[in-house]
Amino acid sequence: MTATAVRQAMEFSMDLARYWQEPDGADVLAATDAVRGALRRVAEHVAQSPWTEWWSADAALNEQWAVGWSFGDADLLDDSAVGRPAAEVLSEWSIRTAVEEERALRERPTDPTASVGGEWWSTPPTLCSSRLLADGTPAGLWFVEDSSDPPRAVSRRVTVAEGARVFEVDGPQAWAQLCRRFSLEVTAQKRHEWYRTTGRAGRWVIPDWLRVGEVYDGVHLTAAGYLSAATTEIPVDDDCASVIAGWAPD
Repeated sequence: MTATAVRQAMEFSMDLARYWQEPDGADVLAATDAVRGALRRVAEHVAQSPWTEWWSADAALNEQWAVGWSFGDADLLDDSAVGRPAAEVLSEWSIRTAVEEERALRERPTDPTASVGGEWWSTPPTLCSSRLLADGTPAGLWFVEDSSDPPRAVSRRVTVAEGARVFEVDGPQAWAQLCRRFSLEVTAQKRHEWYRTTGRAGRWVIPDWLRVGEVYDGVHLTAAGYLSAATTEIPVDDDCASVIAGWAPD
C-alpha cells in the first residue's frame, strides 16, 4: 500500500462517477453480494492504511488550495467566485434555482423515466478548495469526477479566516441533516437525472446554500463521506431524499 496507489484508485473511481445515466455493467456487478464480499478484505486493508487517515479528517483550514483548469488561453480559475462576496453569489444562485424549479414544473414531464436533461449537481456556486496530500499537491488536482484531462492546471492558496464555521459532511447522515435544516425542493429540475443514477422516483431536496451561508462559512465533504455517500440516494425524511452530486473528496 502506497500513497500513490491509494490516490490512483480514488482518482480512477471518481472518473467513473456519472449522475446523468444508469449504473453500467461494472457498477451493477460491483454491487452484488459476491463481489462486495470478495472486496471487503481489500477495503479493510485500505481503510487501515496510514495513507487514508486523512479520509476522515476535518477540513485542514490552514492548507486550502483552489485548482483551476483550462483547455486554451482562458483564465484557469473562475475569478467570479473568488473576488465577489459569497452572499452576492449565493443570492443570485438562489434566484436562479427558484426560477429553474418553476420552469421545470411547467415544462418538464413528471414521469422520471422521460428522456429529459438538466442540472444534476448539488454543489454550492462558491469557491471550492481542498487540502494538500502527502506529496504536496492539492487533492483537487487529482480527484475530478468524469475527468476530461485538460492540459493545464493552476492552484492558488486559499486563506481561511481564523475561527471559520465549517459544517463537516462525513457521511449520508450529516448530509441529510443539512438538507433537513436548510431544505430546498428541487424535484422538478432533478428528478430525471437522479432517477437514472439512483432508480428512485419521488421528491428531491438539496441544502439551500443561501441559508447555509448565513450560518456557516464553509461546508467540507470528507473523503470518507464522499466514498460512503456520493452518487447514492440519501433519505432525508419519510418523503424526501437527496444526492451528493458534483462534489469531490475533501
